[in-house]
Amino acid sequence: MNGRSEVVDMGEVGIEKNGSDAYVQEPLVVIRGLKKSFTLKPVLRGIDLTLCPAERVALLGANGAGKTTLLRILAGLTRPGSGNISISGLDSEFAAHQISHLVGLVAHQPYLYEELTALENLLFFARMYTVRHPQDRARELLRRVGLERRGNERVATFSRGQLQRLAWARALLHAPSLLLLDEPDTGLDQEGHALVDALLAEHIARGGSALFTTHQYERALALSDRLVILSNGRIVYQQDSRNLDLATLQSRYREVTS
Repeated sequence: MNGRSEVVDMGEVGIEKNGSDAYVQEPLVVIRGLKKSFTLKPVLRGIDLTLCPAERVALLGANGAGKTTLLRILAGLTRPGSGNISISGLDSEFAAHQISHLVGLVAHQPYLYEELTALENLLFFARMYTVRHPQDRARELLRRVGLERRGNERVATFSRGQLQRLAWARALLHAPSLLLLDEPDTGLDQEGHALVDALLAEHIARGGSALFTTHQYERALALSDRLVILSNGRIVYQQDSRNLDLATLQSRYREVTS
């Protein structure tokens, strides 16, 4: 071997091998038998999925496949119909408040208050998450996402790309273990895409995990360790990203979703 760490998917756990040493890596997220329906229409039909620390998993699938619903349930914004979810060993049914402090969400909706300034928004969420040194943390993240000069301006005046940058700052504010990202680079230009890549890499380097959706196959391959395809509320395919190239992914996607 070349010294690179290799994670072998074992379902419940990952076994990380480095040279002759091996240890069991407990998953950060465990989802078992997750189902959800809206007005009797099934949206999720029995999802089984695990996510290990420092792992990036890309969710692919057509609109209506259940990707956003899955992320919203993990974020605590939508209640599951049935099944079990644990995050960092906490049962989502009984420890929703504790889990909320472990999760950061970037979605189509920025979850920001338009009448407040960018800084005021971050300070509000910092109080909600009991962030230490909230002023310092908020200003640090405004600098990190390129909004330092806009910190005292009302969010109502922001462009779509600026809202997305601020949504990233809000999601990272409390240093979550799990990032849930629903098309996280929506509205961003090329510089914004590079920022997203860097923020995600920094999060993973700190031992955090990420579950994200995208319709861009190239981005999915570049930013993930594992790819999962949803179709009609079911996982129909998953594979390590390093075992796929773009042509193979496109072919597999057509096969399992047709």
